[in-house]
Amino acid sequence: MFQKELSGFFESYLEKTSLFKEKKALQSSFMPENVSHRDKQISQIANILAPSLRQERPSNLFIYGKPGVGKTLTVRYVTHQIEKTAYERHIPLSVFYINCKLKKTADTEYRLVAQLARETGKSIPVTGLPTDEVYSIFFKSIDEEKRVVILILDEIDQLVKKSGDGILYNLTRVNEGLKNSQLVTIGISNDLMFMDQIDPRVRSSLSEEEIVFPPYNAFQIQEILRQRSNLSFHQNVIGPGVIEKCSAYAAREHGDARRALELLRVAGEIAERNNQTSVSLHHIDEAEEKIERDKVVDILVVQPKQSQAVLYASLCLLPKRNDSLFTGEIYEQYKKICIRTGLRPLTQRRISGVIAELDMLGIINAKVVSKGRYGRTREISLNLPYGTIPRVKHLLEEGLDLS
Repeated sequence: MFQKELSGFFESYLEKTSLFKEKKALQSSFMPENVSHRDKQISQIANILAPSLRQERPSNLFIYGKPGVGKTLTVRYVTHQIEKTAYERHIPLSVFYINCKLKKTADTEYRLVAQLARETGKSIPVTGLPTDEVYSIFFKSIDEEKRVVILILDEIDQLVKKSGDGILYNLTRVNEGLKNSQLVTIGISNDLMFMDQIDPRVRSSLSEEEIVFPPYNAFQIQEILRQRSNLSFHQNVIGPGVIEKCSAYAAREHGDARRALELLRVAGEIAERNNQTSVSLHHIDEAEEKIERDKVVDILVVQPKQSQAVLYASLCLLPKRNDSLFTGEIYEQYKKICIRTGLRPLTQRRISGVIAELDMLGIINAKVVSKGRYGRTREISLNLPYGTIPRVKHLLEEGLDLS
């Protein structure tokens, strides 16, 4: 019956007044006129990159911080301003941005370098050429004229995880072969321990300057939400306490402003679907539950069995402890699960890497602590809403054939 009425449904939908004025203002890719609460970081990045306007090569720069703390937004804001100044002053300068998490763009060394060559206007086939030849095409293309090239590699840890650090080594050697141009690399990573995995020779030449972004606090997130909600919603749509509740949720999640914006957007969509004229506190609760459920399920179904086994080991231990765990405790439980499931146990060092990945995904919190002469370990706690834990455990049992 509803199929016959679908055309009428869409017609009535178009006639309704939307709660949103400009929904894209709540998207992470939106570039505001001013970036709030990142003046110090903007100043640091601007000072490092400013020599490019004098045709001098700036230092390579690495930027670290948890997801949603404004790393990418700040870098793109500063480089956009540099591009604007360069254009107005007729200074030859190019900025290339690559998100290394995108599979079709940067999941192999070939694809990344091919994409970089395409950014310079070269036509590169999806496959077929030797990687060295693609490098050569890219290097020649950026060296055709005198200019500084700023290369931004977002989620650079994902690239290294997939392709190794060979590409970073090659990028550090680029300037030795360039006659006209100069290349500076900006790496952005959610993983504070990322550089520990890189060859020391690459690390010393690539990571010349480093900036760590701190999380936003609840007050800062409130201001960001108010600014964006004024742009995205019509007047009087946001009910009392909604901004405060969103910011409280996000502050709990390590000051993740991107998550707060997503929460507000989903809450607005829920209110609109229910034909309501304002966004209320209960819409935030519904949005939080929906996002958490969708996020956890989406992450779990694509995780390797080894990651699932580590998370399941944590879930088995934490109810008995009611506090944090250490890597060694989880490893012992993980080995028992491997015996039950037929998995081949990885070394404790490898499991430490798996724990770091789960931390980066936001499923657990893993804080590195010193145990004196016994070395360092990770102190681990769950980062899942309490209500989702039974469902997560059930999904893991199904994935590991334990049910």
